[in-house]
Amino acid sequence: MTILIAEDEPLMRKTISMKLEKEGYTVIDCVDGKEALQKLEEELPDLVITDIMLPYASGLEILRFVKSKSSSAAVIVLSALGQEKTVEDAFELGADDYITKPFNLNELAVRVKRLLKKNQ
Repeated sequence: MTILIAEDEPLMRKTISMKLEKEGYTVIDCVDGKEALQKLEEELPDLVITDIMLPYASGLEILRFVKSKSSSAAVIVLSALGQEKTVEDAFELGADDYITKPFNLNELAVRVKRLLKKNQ
């Protein structure tokens, strides 16, 4: 199973990547929205984890792109507190789940596993 992570905060991205690789997933790291969209053009992963606020292309743009290519690819949106309207928009665009920062890595891993199992 392949997971694309779009997160511009280096420590957060590395921490999530390491946790998911430890869980046995193949991880594609992207530092901004532009890189994420380029990678998504090449290969559509089983799951995308995207921050809402990214340079060059937002998490909502990434979500919109993924859902236009495949309804079966799951998307988890990461958001900071106070972005309730944006999270609402994300669900309207087809987000499968969202997690408010800061979050527990084990909780993220459980949610990833649940979504991937549901979409098999």
